[in-house]
Amino acid sequence: MRWRIMRAFADLLDSLIYTRSRNAKLKRIGDYLRATPDPDRGWAMAALTGTLDLPAVKPALLRALIEARVDPVLYAMSRDFVGDSAETIALLWPEPVPPPEDGAPLTVSQVIATLGSISKSDAPAALAAMLDRLEADERFALLKLATGALRVGISARLAKTALAQAFDLDVDAVEEVWHGLTPPYATLFDWAEGRGEQPTTRNVPVFRPFMLAHPLETESVDLADYAAEWKWDGIRVQLVHVAGETRLYSRAGDDITHSFPEVAASFATPGVLDGELLVKGEFQGGEAASFNALQQRLGRKAVSARTLADYPAFVRLYDILFDGEEDLRELPWSERRTRLEAVMPRLDPERFDLSAVIEAADFAALEEIRAGARDAAIEGVMLKRRTSPYVAGRRAGLWYKWKRDPLIADCVLMYAQRGSGKRSSFYSDYTFGAWTGEGELLPVGKAYFGFTDEELKWLDRYVRNHTVNRFGPVRETDKSLVLEVAFDSIHESKRHKSGLAMRFPRISRIRNDKPAGEADTIETLRKLAT
Repeated sequence: MRWRIMRAFADLLDSLIYTRSRNAKLKRIGDYLRATPDPDRGWAMAALTGTLDLPAVKPALLRALIEARVDPVLYAMSRDFVGDSAETIALLWPEPVPPPEDGAPLTVSQVIATLGSISKSDAPAALAAMLDRLEADERFALLKLATGALRVGISARLAKTALAQAFDLDVDAVEEVWHGLTPPYATLFDWAEGRGEQPTTRNVPVFRPFMLAHPLETESVDLADYAAEWKWDGIRVQLVHVAGETRLYSRAGDDITHSFPEVAASFATPGVLDGELLVKGEFQGGEAASFNALQQRLGRKAVSARTLADYPAFVRLYDILFDGEEDLRELPWSERRTRLEAVMPRLDPERFDLSAVIEAADFAALEEIRAGARDAAIEGVMLKRRTSPYVAGRRAGLWYKWKRDPLIADCVLMYAQRGSGKRSSFYSDYTFGAWTGEGELLPVGKAYFGFTDEELKWLDRYVRNHTVNRFGPVRETDKSLVLEVAFDSIHESKRHKSGLAMRFPRISRIRNDKPAGEADTIETLRKLAT
């Protein structure tokens, strides 16, 4: 009898991959959480919500393990076709050896304890020993758990919603305390099953879910009822200072304090603020630079003194949720705005400023102002009902986002690569370019959405029939197809040969009616750069 490991977790992942219905996914996760004991279910929740980190297990380690057991060329070709490393390794790994007769099934928590405590040098042998005793679906579950990249169609919010529904809790109450807790969430499950009190937020700087906006789909709104602000093109952040400790959270609730230490160090006012994280531009006189500049800071675990000097960060504030321990979220926006303005003098002006309200006589005047806005850091306009409380998520009629119209360019398809997951059989990631004055085609962006399923099939066939070269998983095409590309902005970039980088590019139209020689030039795109 083979040594069973995490059978319930493997079955859960398998069922989630093949389940489309949201309600069915919620039920499957809920059933698992109710049936699984502590601490296994807590570690499973950490994996489902992306909060599990096993630093000893890296993609390079997995690749080395499988290439030591099967032909590296076979693995590379299989990985290209399958589109997922964990699935490819799980399928190619040699069949399990018979286990010792007294071998006991490992639990999720035992796997976490093993992989979380070993050194990087010991990780290969420990992981291989476990893989050797498993069947394909169990190997898949183990590898997903080890890498923390589940990719089974589950968002962190959906996993938390499943937990809340399974134990008859308020999902917003779960979100309220989530980021003050750590895996395997024993306190949370004690509360869920009535064995303990609800976790408190008084002494822990926890994340509160953001209030979000619906896209504006009506022709206009009455500015007597709505205030207009610029929608800045940075990343939405929440600043929390409680009990002498400050944390900076992203929109997803990730703790990014370590990436922006100068901002966190400058916020020592007890309370919770909502704003847009930006960097100051070298040529903007201290004003906000483009998102391309902010990208130099994102994802860094350690920030050098030079990076701090070259890309100084600040927060443009939108809202206030707490003033000290006073919860202001039930107040109307207009009153919260007044409270935020009163807090501003207590903040460091080098690190914080206030997002201005746009003065417009009526909606037509606002539309004209919006149309003329091409500032590097402006993404559009926000419309906020003056009486709106601060509520988590999107609530109809309260806040709207009115993005500026996208820019359009005709570019030439240069390279294509297979996608991942359900797109692993299609060439769905497209690199496109524009012409130099000398007739050379240089890449200016990459897009993998904006097209329909039927257009994806057409593009996949086109790539296969017009391939002129291959570079591993990448196919080079004959550079004859024009794609109309929509993008929010374009910026100067030293990292790209063309000197340009697009923000949010997407394929808006296949221009198979247009000769490639008539596509746009680098010079034309440079004139659009902000």
